[in-house]
This record gives sequence, C-alpha cells and structure tokens, in this order.
Amino acid sequence: MRFVKKYWLEMMMVLPLFAYLFYFTFIPVFQTIQISFLDDKSNQISLINYQSLFSHIDFNSALFNTIFITLVGITVQIVIALVIALILKKKFFGRGFFRTIMLIPMGVPTLVSGVTLLFVFGQTGYFNELLYRLGLVSTQPYWLGGGFESLAVIIFADMWKVLPLTILLLLAGLESIGEDVYEASSIDGANGWKKFWHITLPLLKPSITMAIILRAIDSFRIFELPLVMTGKNVPVLSTFAYEAFQRNQYGLSGAAAVILLFIIIIFILLYFFIVERKEARENR
Repeated sequence: MRFVKKYWLEMMMVLPLFAYLFYFTFIPVFQTIQISFLDDKSNQISLINYQSLFSHIDFNSALFNTIFITLVGITVQIVIALVIALILKKKFFGRGFFRTIMLIPMGVPTLVSGVTLLFVFGQTGYFNELLYRLGLVSTQPYWLGGGFESLAVIIFADMWKVLPLTILLLLAGLESIGEDVYEASSIDGANGWKKFWHITLPLLKPSITMAIILRAIDSFRIFELPLVMTGKNVPVLSTFAYEAFQRNQYGLSGAAAVILLFIIIIFILLYFFIVERKEARENR
C-alpha cells in the first residue's frame, strides 16, 4: 500500500499503456497459444497441430527460409550499414543532403516497395534488361520462382527497406565516440585500421548489438515482401501461418505462429544471457 500511495500518479499514467498492451497484445498471444493446442475437428486439447506442423514439407521450407533470410540478411545489412555510417560521419560537402535522402526508403510502405521491386526483378524487369544489354545472359531468368536466387532477392528488398534504420543506429553510436579518443591514439602511433579495430568497433558494440536485436526480431516476422514478390514460391513462417488461416486450419496456423514467437523469445533470451551478462561482468 505504501508503494501505491507513493507512486499512484505514475501508475495512473502507465495504466492506459498497460491496458492497451494487455488487450491488443497479451490476450491475442494467449488465444493463439490456446488455439494451437486445440484440435480443429474435435475441439479437444491435443498436440496434433504440432505433429502436423513438423511433418509438413512447407513448414520445413518456411523455417529454413526464415532463418536463412534473418542470418544472411542481418550480416549483410550490418556490414553495409557500418560502411555507410562511417562515410556519413565524415565531414564533406552535401553530407546533410545524403543523410536526408537515405531515409526515403523508410517512408515507403512495405507493400509499395515490394510491388516496386517486382518491376526490377520480374522476368521482364529492369535487372534482367540490364543483364541482357551487358551480354551476361541470353534469356530472362526468373528470379522469383523459388530457390536461393529468390531468397537473395527478398534479402535485397528487405535490406533496401530497412537499411536506413540500421544506419541511423550505427551513426548515432559513431557520433557518441569522442574525437579525443582518436587523437590520443594518433599520438600513440595508431593507424586508421588499428583505430577502427581497437577503438571504433569496441565502443560501437552496444549500437551494433541493438541493431542486430531489432533487425532480427523484425526479420523473423517478415511477411509482406515474400508474399508480394514470390507468393507461395518462397514460404516463410508468417506467410505459412497466414495461408493456413486462409484454409481455415486455425490450429495449424496458431501452431506456426507459436513457433515463430518461440524463436523470437529464444533470440531475446540469448541476447540477455550472453551479451548483457558479459557486459555486467566486464563492468564489475
């Protein structure tokens, strides 16, 4: 009671947010978990949905595609974003202009960006036209028909859409590093590579970690781009759950959604137990 009397104003201010999260997030999640354990035919508690899920060939493909897109996509995005952030940190003419135009993809709706990139990577798109004019191909490859080439296209499309966010996170981390640190290392005779390896990367670790966590969570639940660009040719966990729901297989759809939620939770817990605990030990 003493705690309530002391912080009643703060609790009242947080209450609308808590009510919103409880009603629109926690309740749907609990209902999805409940549906995943109910047999659609008998409406009894059962594991038949998970048995059907793990034996479904499309689920195995969706799981592999989701993990592949996440791991490869994040690795490529972090490397490219770091290079661009290092360039944008430098002082040069037009830096403000380039910092502004790089944000444009973030303002484009995901569905619009997916449809736009269809004109690029479609069988009669600009990319095939460029390859043909350069003499690299004699026919028009179908990049969106499945396989690793389709995964590469989806990774590129996702990177084009969200790369500005990763750049902003890393650029903010770079801006927080004081110039006096680099000046002191220059006095000690450190070259550009040693400064990057022993100063920039260690001090940029929190920003890189945050970027990886945010992008991993977002990438695991990727939905619009694979659905718009490849349809059923490249299933991911989100599209698999959606299509099962469209076929009125609510239990199978709920089980797929629970597996996706479970993967995201595991990733977050790994971050807290590995990264946060390591940083806590280093700060002691």
